[in-house]
Amino acid sequence: MTLAPWRATCLQVESRIACTARNKEDTWKIIDGNLARAVAMIVAACEGPTPPKLVVLPEFAFQGPPRAVPVEDWIARACTTMPGPITDRLADVAKKYGIFIAGNHFEVDPRWPDRYFNSSFCLDPDGEMILRYRRINTASWTSPHDILEDYRAAYGDEGIYPVADTELGRLAIFPCGEISVPEISRMFMMRGAEVLLHPNNEPLSPTSDAAKICRAAENMCYLISANVAGTAGFSDTLTGGHSQIVDFRGQVLSLAEGAEETLECSAMIDIGALQAARRDTGMGNGLMRSRWEMYRSSYGTADFYPANGLAEKAIQTADDFGDLHERALRNLEASGVLRPS
Repeated sequence: MTLAPWRATCLQVESRIACTARNKEDTWKIIDGNLARAVAMIVAACEGPTPPKLVVLPEFAFQGPPRAVPVEDWIARACTTMPGPITDRLADVAKKYGIFIAGNHFEVDPRWPDRYFNSSFCLDPDGEMILRYRRINTASWTSPHDILEDYRAAYGDEGIYPVADTELGRLAIFPCGEISVPEISRMFMMRGAEVLLHPNNEPLSPTSDAAKICRAAENMCYLISANVAGTAGFSDTLTGGHSQIVDFRGQVLSLAEGAEETLECSAMIDIGALQAARRDTGMGNGLMRSRWEMYRSSYGTADFYPANGLAEKAIQTADDFGDLHERALRNLEASGVLRPS
């Protein structure tokens, strides 16, 4: 079945950080304000001259990052379930305009009430949540990898690397710095993903821009990467911007040059052309020529960052990762990646 081309738009929107609020009430005033700002931008895109079928919002668009707020406090003040009050508001907009909406927010799961996840989502035109991906490579909060046995028992591999088969094509989603982890995009491609949705929140980075082109080209996927406008979440001075849409050959189709709010980063997505490229038997089809058996032994025995490292106890601050980091360094030494100190 050939899918008709459709339009995607990156919503490069500013976001106030909620971690500076004094209490839960003030925190949610900021979250609600960020949500209202995002909704207004979605409406502007949908009622403009080139309405999209899918929009992507930045990472941390609603709550901002927690920075140094302890886990227990951040859960109490800012986190919510998914679906929940944030996605419910967006679901109403998705239904009204008949569009897909992708975004990101910090989420609590009743299975692990003393932890939160950096979760990315996609809603369909019926307002249903068709994707929820919890960030694996994290800095200062729980990853599914930290509780891997329990997490896999609860959600299976489908819940770790979800791909949604939709009228637009097969969609997957992951946030921000995971663009620099090639295995994340690879896993989604191997599950059939054709479009990678990328909520982003980072200062302008040539390294990250290069990674976006690489992930799109090496997986023969479209990449729709929406970065925050204004200052990036972990900085009070460095700015975001540079939202971009990259095609399956690594060509940048649309780029927001500045860091101001804009919905001008928009492009047509042609899944038919992507599928034709994946069927081509020429040298340009890297997927057809992939020889995974040659890498299986190294990946299968690799043991760097410890799995299940937080299974027994949830963390409260970034300092609680110290022991895990030391164990990871020892594993790197044992594997020969690091020379012994």
